[in-house]
Amino acid sequence: MAKYECSLHGSFDELLSTINSGILNGSASASFEDGSYYDANGIRCAVRVYERYSMFGGNRVSLNVTLLGSGNDLFLSAITSGGSQAVLFKINTVSEETFLDCVREIVENYNK
Repeated sequence: MAKYECSLHGSFDELLSTINSGILNGSASASFEDGSYYDANGIRCAVRVYERYSMFGGNRVSLNVTLLGSGNDLFLSAITSGGSQAVLFKINTVSEETFLDCVREIVENYNK
């Protein structure tokens, strides 16, 4: 499992759309699996789950993206899982890190 979290400022809808298109366009095998949205008293929360095939690991990797927003104050949490090949302990998490790097790059470019 790999995790990336950050606080930033900007448009909730714009960042969510940028992340979604960046993930789906970043890999031919990336797919949107499901999502959820909640809005209460000006606090917005979107959860998105993506998956992609990892040639390196020969398996599928899952990415969960949660975006929380209050006005222009945003918090992002992205967590990957499923890239390990071991039975009893985690080895070869390169696939998870690579999938997470996609989100990291999108956010860093958005925040410029």
